[in-house]
Order: sequence, then structure tokens, then C-alpha cells
Amino acid sequence: MNTTNRRQFLQSTALLLAAPAARAIEPLGRTGKARLLLSLAAYSFREFFTGELQRGTSKVVPADQAMDMFKFINYCAEHGCDGAELTSYFFPKALTTDYLVQIRRHAFVKGVAISGTAIGNNFSHPKGEKREAEIALTKHWIDRAAVMGTSHVRVFAGQTKELAREEADKLVVAALEECSDYAGQKGIFLGIENHDAIGSAEHLLKLLKQVNSRWLGVNLDSGNFRTENPYDDFEKIAPYAVNVQMKTEIHRLGTKESEPADLARKVKILRDAHYQGYIALEFEAKANPYEAVPPVLKRMKELFAA
Repeated sequence: MNTTNRRQFLQSTALLLAAPAARAIEPLGRTGKARLLLSLAAYSFREFFTGELQRGTSKVVPADQAMDMFKFINYCAEHGCDGAELTSYFFPKALTTDYLVQIRRHAFVKGVAISGTAIGNNFSHPKGEKREAEIALTKHWIDRAAVMGTSHVRVFAGQTKELAREEADKLVVAALEECSDYAGQKGIFLGIENHDAIGSAEHLLKLLKQVNSRWLGVNLDSGNFRTENPYDDFEKIAPYAVNVQMKTEIHRLGTKESEPADLARKVKILRDAHYQGYIALEFEAKANPYEAVPPVLKRMKELFAA
């Protein structure tokens, strides 16, 4: 190699080394047969959890319908669920590590996996104490997830009236990277949900493509896309899903009322994406879940087995 070529080679190499690493989360690259595991989100029974809770105070409910996390796990076992999604809001306000350990033991004894937990964080606050508190909250629940033996924590991007969405998204990306790094040290995935400001696959993918982490994916909520055709958005995001929350309704952009979801169509999309993981029914319709949830779980089992 002559002197000129050698100098050009060294300069090119130096530029490559100085360039920032590619920052993009890619599809999980699942191959092989889809594996669909049935779970149920505690949020489905949000009106029936009693006592002083992590988020708010419960309403007065009939004694035979009062719910806590142990009873919820029992319910999941009785209805043939593979997993139980333990929404953080409904744990006792005075939550101890021992309580989490007992929940882990109880779930194991009942043969139910804790498929994940879900928090209501907001990463869209401007820099300052509020945003730092949200990051600390997320890390705290990552620690709690590790105690319970689950590998997934649902997170939000959040909303703000103080910043333009583009500026807020930069803060969301930074918070996701920091918290995903922390979660990865414990072998836990964060799943950002299409929620709040994120109403389309386009917006969600724009965020994902700016994050560099092996421990971030999507908590794919089937009822939260607000576009003309939510099924298209669902299909675009399915390859990135680390958890799925299945709802019985969808709400199209420009319509006042929701419509029944085509569960068979959504399951087919997940199969075609080779999805392998939990699909948690998150029942949000107005009907009493004690009456409405069992037939939906039965229908989901049938679709999973087809």
C-alpha cells in the first residue's frame, strides 16, 4: 500500500470509528411456529380491587366479588390461563418485598406464570424533578418485577402540555434507553405501549428507531391505535411485540363509538408474525367482568388452538 492510499485508508477508518453506532430497535426476528400463551390483565377487574391501593382507593363492592392479587391469581388458574398480568395499580399501597415474594410463591403453586406487570409512568415531563421521579418509579418497579420473577414491565411514553411533542419524544427516548439498560441488567424487558400520545404505528416506530437497547420492545395494545384502520397498525407493530394486550373493542379515527374487535383477525396477524409469548386479555368494556371475561377467554383459547 503506497503512502497516499495508506493515509486515505487510515482517515476512512478513523471516520468510521468516530461515527455513532446505529441506534435502532429491530423486529425480534422470531422464526418457527407461533406460540400463543393466554394471560389475563388485572386491569380487567379494576373496579373490584379493595383496600388502599398503589393508585387510589377502591370502591365498595360485594364481599363475594372483592378482589386482591392472590384472588386474581386464583381466578386466572380457575379459568385456564397460562399467565397473570399483575397491574401495579392494584397492589397494596403499603407494598413490601415479602408481599411480592408471597405472590411469586402463590402463582407458582397455582401453576400460573406472572406474565408481566404494568405501570403508569410519564416520561414526557420536562427535565427536572417530575421526570426524575418517573424514571425512579420505573426502576423501582423493575426491581419489584425481578422479585416476582417476571420478565416484562409495561411502560408509557406519557403526555405533556409543557413541551412540543417532538421535544417530549427526545426525552422519552432518553428515558427509555436509561431504564432499558437498567432492566437489561436484571433480564427484564420493557414494553412501551401504544398509549397516550402514541396513537399510530408510525409514531411508535419513530420512537423505537431512536433507541439502542436489546431490552426494549412493544407492549402491543390491540385497542389503542387511533387510525382509520387499526388492524394495519397492529400488523406493522406485531414483529416488535414483547407482550400483547388483547381488547374486545377498537376505536377508529373519526368515529365516536367503538366497535367489536375481530379477535380472529388479530390472532392471525400474530401467527403470521411468528409471535411467541403472552397475550393478555385486558377487558375494558362496560360489562361486568365476572360475567363477560370467561366467554372471551374461552374464545381466545379456541383461536389459539386452531
